[in-house]
Amino acid sequence: MTEAEGRFIIRIAAALIMDAGGNILLVRKRGTGIFMQAGGKIEAHETPRQALSRELAEELGIEVCSDVPEHLGRFVAPAANENGCLVEADLFHLTVRPPIRPAAEIEEIAWVDPFRTGGLQLAQLTREHVLPVARDRRQKLTTQNS
Repeated sequence: MTEAEGRFIIRIAAALIMDAGGNILLVRKRGTGIFMQAGGKIEAHETPRQALSRELAEELGIEVCSDVPEHLGRFVAPAANENGCLVEADLFHLTVRPPIRPAAEIEEIAWVDPFRTGGLQLAQLTREHVLPVARDRRQKLTTQNS
């Protein structure tokens, strides 16, 4: 963790995981009520892609080569489950096929339409940064299939 403006910054790698229909996968960690992207903290010895590959294998049983996911950018938002902290997320896109099963600290997964999230309580990073990217990708997918 580093510190900026008196707030700790947690570096994470996060996944915008989509299915063939453009729905996105959100996860909820055990003991919380907030849905967010799969992923997690980047260890000192890891690149963001390596951290994402490790986290997806641990949390969802998804095996991803660290060079496969497309990097979408770096985004900053207040941390969902750590008061007073910010997350700085390297966001990556990948398409997977269900079924996916929660493991490790993931208690629940949900496939949602990025335009209608069904009233789920969402992390600020998801609401403000990930959903707009997902909506854009979904629109492009819909246009290509028309």
